[in-house]
Amino acid sequence: MIPLGQYPAAGHVIAHISDTHLLGGDKLLYGHVPSDLHIEKAMAQLEKTGIKFEALVFTGDLADLGERDAYERLKAIVEPAAARIGAQVIWVMGNHDERPEYASVLFGEEATTATQDRVYDINGLRIISLDTTVPGYHHGELTDEQLAWLADVLATPAAHGTIIAVHHPPVPTPMLWAMEMLELHDQHRFADVVRGTDVRAILGGHLHYSTHSTFAGIPVSVASATCYTLTVGAAGRLFSGVDAGQAFNAVHVYEDQIVHSIVPIGENEEITGFSSDNIDLIQSLSFDERLDLFSRKNSQFNEPGAPTSDF
Repeated sequence: MIPLGQYPAAGHVIAHISDTHLLGGDKLLYGHVPSDLHIEKAMAQLEKTGIKFEALVFTGDLADLGERDAYERLKAIVEPAAARIGAQVIWVMGNHDERPEYASVLFGEEATTATQDRVYDINGLRIISLDTTVPGYHHGELTDEQLAWLADVLATPAAHGTIIAVHHPPVPTPMLWAMEMLELHDQHRFADVVRGTDVRAILGGHLHYSTHSTFAGIPVSVASATCYTLTVGAAGRLFSGVDAGQAFNAVHVYEDQIVHSIVPIGENEEITGFSSDNIDLIQSLSFDERLDLFSRKNSQFNEPGAPTSDF
């Protein structure tokens, strides 16, 4: 489709998905949440957008208990959908994940307890999957060796810049005080490595709600969860998880900026809208004709009671 505004099409588009928390077998998360069904819905929603995603980035907590069967079932759901749209799948370790099963099932490697850091080249856009997990704990850390490795990778800029994907986002959590106990430790050391490099964005998960900030001058975007979300500010509760509000993010990378858009998962009743059958007509109009039809308040399109299917 032709651009209708001031911006050209994005140079790269990726999907940012987080916290799937699959369990082995047919078990429900907390006896209630069908995590596998929710990720299936997310993949269906992703495909229905019609967007040509180049990569699907999963920012951790892929399996709730690190079970081998959970990773196998996640792969069986995600990889066929990714193949249909031609997208690279990028996994990231989360605090609920276990490195041996993560490495052996998702990457076909020998089971290991080593950190799971990887680098991907997505048509010139570098995406780094950075393992912030601490075996046996839920908070996050980065070792001296990891930071030295990251500094070495970033020493050479990528053609279209770098995105770092982590599970523990380096941001304050003012809406969820208790989460401060489970944050990424010693964030200043991470900041010293990424500041002034070609890192254009940091993607995170862990929080189970969407939030945005900056870190060392770099935009940070946290995707919600596909399993369940946390209701921030719930009275009398340190944590309040609900089976509602699941979403993923569409990340559009432009030459000098990045746009993160929240995409809710599931169907909702449409109360107004217009059919995509009108795309050809819109593209056939001149700039002034489009302004007259869509921007002028008393145009046929904007009249009260105008039809919502076509114009």
